[in-house]
Amino acid sequence: MDEEGYFFITDRLKRMINASGYKVWPSEVEMLLYRHPAVQEACIIAAKDAYRGETVKAVVVLRAEAKGKTTDRDIIDWAHEHMAAYKAPRIVQFVDVLPKSGSGKVMWRLLQEQESS
Repeated sequence: MDEEGYFFITDRLKRMINASGYKVWPSEVEMLLYRHPAVQEACIIAAKDAYRGETVKAVVVLRAEAKGKTTDRDIIDWAHEHMAAYKAPRIVQFVDVLPKSGSGKVMWRLLQEQESS
């Protein structure tokens, strides 16, 4: 927090998603998605979009009680209610586990590479 009471979210520049000229920081969207009652874990990556250049994609691990009950549309609609429209994921992919390093950090680069190939 700075002297005027403002908070700043920082992330690596390589992770920034440029969706129609809007800058989207994955860590901010992930933080907001963790508020969804069905989301256990989430990783935000960029997906190619013919119109926007890049778009926001959420790779999500659902809580056990939400599996089979929560759809990608549920996550997208919730996101549109709780964050700016340009930040809300347009694509949601459900996975059982997110890939993690030995120290427990989510390996977002691996997910991004899989999306790009």
